[in-house]
Amino acid sequence: MGNASDKLGRKDYQKLLEPLEEELVGMSRWAQASGARIVVLFEGRDTAGKGGAIKALSGQLNPRQCHVVALAAPSEREQGQWYFQRYVPHLPARGEIVLFDRSWYNRAGVERVMGYADEDEVAAFLRHAPVFEKLLVDDGILLFKYWLSCDQEKQEERLAERAQDPLKRWKLSPVDIAAREKYDEYTRAREAMLEATHTAHAPWTLVDFNDQKRGRLTLIRDFLDRLPDTAVAAPELRLLPLPGQPSHEEFGVLEPIPPFPVP
Repeated sequence: MGNASDKLGRKDYQKLLEPLEEELVGMSRWAQASGARIVVLFEGRDTAGKGGAIKALSGQLNPRQCHVVALAAPSEREQGQWYFQRYVPHLPARGEIVLFDRSWYNRAGVERVMGYADEDEVAAFLRHAPVFEKLLVDDGILLFKYWLSCDQEKQEERLAERAQDPLKRWKLSPVDIAAREKYDEYTRAREAMLEATHTAHAPWTLVDFNDQKRGRLTLIRDFLDRLPDTAVAAPELRLLPLPGQPSHEEFGVLEPIPPFPVP
């Protein structure tokens, strides 16, 4: 899929990302002004880059308006609920944007491949998901579903990097390690999921994330292009001159702690 020689460098990436960030901030103003409710699902291969894509999309947005949802494994009580129930409280209210770092599609992916759900549960999910999503869309939610893909060679490279980097090791779970030999099973599960849930009212979009930087730009550009015209001018702000000289911080009860020592 990807070509190493075409890999996007950090400086070029930042230069290309900045105007997209400005558009995203404008989009958030539009969502607030119009009352739009936006849901974006991020699914895909382990190590594909879901977290980085979510950070790129949400990094400049108001965290009170844009919420990231990354649910842990269901509790014993949640396992006894309607499958979609634990996701419903996280859906957006007017003017909000919700980004799901994995979603209800866990059932069609990791739960199916790793044996956490049986075939009857998976079959029921594949029947019910389009119905659930139709209810969301019919109620006015703007729903985007992205699948992030990467080749197994790239996946192995990233898994090894996580294992060696103490700052990234937390990303490597026993499930990720056990799933290494199930790349083809995940492909088959994905294809079955797409066949059942790629609908006119809630289509899937697949994005190549062999080059994660290019993948983020591709995903954000697609997301913005599929929204209505989101051009809402920023409110005009005037900073009047201070009436006197700027004040210095003064402390009475407590003093700041010593600054970090710089060599």
